[in-house]
Amino acid sequence: MGRLSRAELQEHNRARVLEAARNEFAERGFPGATVDAIAERAGLTRGAVYSNFPGKRALYFAVLADLAERAPGPPHPEPGRTGPEALGALARAWLAELPLVGGGTGGRGGSPRLGRHLMAEVLAEERVRLPFAQLMKLDAILLGLALEELRPPGAPPGRLVRRAEAVLTTLHGASQLADAAPGFVDPFGVVRACERLAGLDRQDAWPPPHLPYIPRARPADEPWSPPVVLDAVRGGPARLADDGVVAVLGLHRLEAAEEAVREAPSGAAVTAVLVTGEPAELLPLARLAVAGLCGSLRRAFPPSAWPRLQVVYDGSGALARAAGVPAVSDGTEAAVRVEAGRIVARADGRGACHAAAAAARNVSESAGAPHPGENRR
Repeated sequence: MGRLSRAELQEHNRARVLEAARNEFAERGFPGATVDAIAERAGLTRGAVYSNFPGKRALYFAVLADLAERAPGPPHPEPGRTGPEALGALARAWLAELPLVGGGTGGRGGSPRLGRHLMAEVLAEERVRLPFAQLMKLDAILLGLALEELRPPGAPPGRLVRRAEAVLTTLHGASQLADAAPGFVDPFGVVRACERLAGLDRQDAWPPPHLPYIPRARPADEPWSPPVVLDAVRGGPARLADDGVVAVLGLHRLEAAEEAVREAPSGAAVTAVLVTGEPAELLPLARLAVAGLCGSLRRAFPPSAWPRLQVVYDGSGALARAAGVPAVSDGTEAAVRVEAGRIVARADGRGACHAAAAAARNVSESAGAPHPGENRR
């Protein structure tokens, strides 16, 4: 076997560190684990661990994210055909994952201890809490969009994101109680509660952005050559060549993705590109939060109901640069409209998602396409 390249060696060492960390966290829990012990398990130096991860918490998030993304689904899943059925299936799939997030009896990681300190680490610092809050909003948007696709024929259009928030509150609460009070959570009761939440009336209207000034998209004529990336919602390649809106969003601005979805023409691709000033620690947290929902969502909802919003991670900044955003932070909000393989409009700053999507809608209308009123729910 030939010598590994520098990139191959780095990837090999990263995998060794992750495997060692998973075993260390499983045996000792997060508080008891040490970077020195992880390095010893991996057969590497402490410096080699830090060359891949900035600290123990970043390593912890990465371990949990890998487990969540690789978690196998139950055999022969049966997606729901209605909102109540889908939410019941979602709850059953979610509850089946409780060993991973704390409180089960086995878990694919080999120990129920792996995820039990996740929320404590989220709460430890505001720089982690703020992105996590936005990630929960993104999860609610994804689930709400899926629920909207399963409305019965003749039902009035309406936004269902608040309903999704109630469901996620129930499921995350069940996860926490499964660990804090073993035996307290009644799985059948949780499933039934989620089914009933499908009929909850939250009077959830979609207003226009409450901004003192919404920027207008600027016309552009630039090449669009994005790298090949994975759509975390569907678990396959993202459709970035399609006409639509690409929003580059820092982890403090994720809720702005809904503005792009509501304003974009029907059928247009909408992609949220997640970026951060701390990719080594915060992007694994993003991967964990999105995978935790979307793994269950793909099993509970038929493909026809999966949200049209794509979610991709851009730790290297390559996709942001392709969109003309050379520097990113957690507060980034920029969006471009793509048409026929070129960037034809762009907007930056707060309100950029609304502006770029509205520009796409205006072009669609001027070409004679119907106004996508169902998208402005």
